[in-house]
Amino acid sequence: MQAKIRSTTVLGIRHNGEIALGADGQATMDKHVAKSNVRKIRKLQDGKVVTGFAGSTADAFTLLDKFDEKLTSYGGNLKRAAIELAKEWRKDQYLRKLEAMMVVADRDELLILSGTGDVLEPDSDVAAIGSGAMYAQAAALALKKHAPHLSARQMVEDALHIAADICIYTNHNLMIESPS
Repeated sequence: MQAKIRSTTVLGIRHNGEIALGADGQATMDKHVAKSNVRKIRKLQDGKVVTGFAGSTADAFTLLDKFDEKLTSYGGNLKRAAIELAKEWRKDQYLRKLEAMMVVADRDELLILSGTGDVLEPDSDVAAIGSGAMYAQAAALALKKHAPHLSARQMVEDALHIAADICIYTNHNLMIESPS
């Protein structure tokens, strides 16, 4: 049996008119850390769109390229590009086999994309995917409720550190970006 690569916690928060998207840097193969500084956050469209991915890295990059193509085709319209990618992802025999998820954001919207054709606008303006998603999401929701004075970026950072303290597939090597 081949060792399964597991990794990541990606978290996006919209708070007080600001959006921040962050991820840890860990990739785990079986019970071992394979790499500790993976870049799971990417900027597209001259920084106007930020994406984060979880799952197979090769699959995620394939989807990232497809999403960038859709953004270009639809004039940078995030929601339209996300819906068109999800439709193609679900219908295409090759893309359907890809094992990855994405969180995408621009200045106005925060979305989760999955291979089952889902384009989700998350409840409470908190989007989380990956192995440590539920830890990061719980921490983010608590921060939004009990520390509303924090910025979206501070909340993402604090929530990811909390997830890293709990989840063995998440580390403290963070990358956080906001759309321009």
